[in-house]
Amino acid sequence: PRQAAKTLWYDRPRYVYLEFCVEDSTDVKVVIEDHRVVFSCKNADGVEFYNEIDLYARVNSKDSREKRSDRSITCFMRKWKEKVAWPRITKENIKPAWLSVDFDNWRDWEGDEEVERAMVEQYAEV
Repeated sequence: PRQAAKTLWYDRPRYVYLEFCVEDSTDVKVVIEDHRVVFSCKNADGVEFYNEIDLYARVNSKDSREKRSDRSITCFMRKWKEKVAWPRITKENIKPAWLSVDFDNWRDWEGDEEVERAMVEQYAEV
């Protein structure tokens, strides 16, 4: 039986970030489409995780990518309309139990573009 991975998200002027919290993940598959993200993987115990998110707004799937670490898989997706805040990440106004806002990374946008650019460049190098 598969289950949903605990997922954190946060919003930035140009990108939306999703973090699927699975430690020691294997068989990671991330499909980023213009209106949807599909994630699946297994953890060290062989538990299967599967998440599907219909996105609040359109993203540029060609300018989106993911990065895996030992603790999680982070996706960053380029917004189609930049500098438009997303009040939520899901299309429907329903919050699944496994989804929450990443308050550690949630910031006011003022003067945040430099920070964001640095983050994206750091991800890109990996």
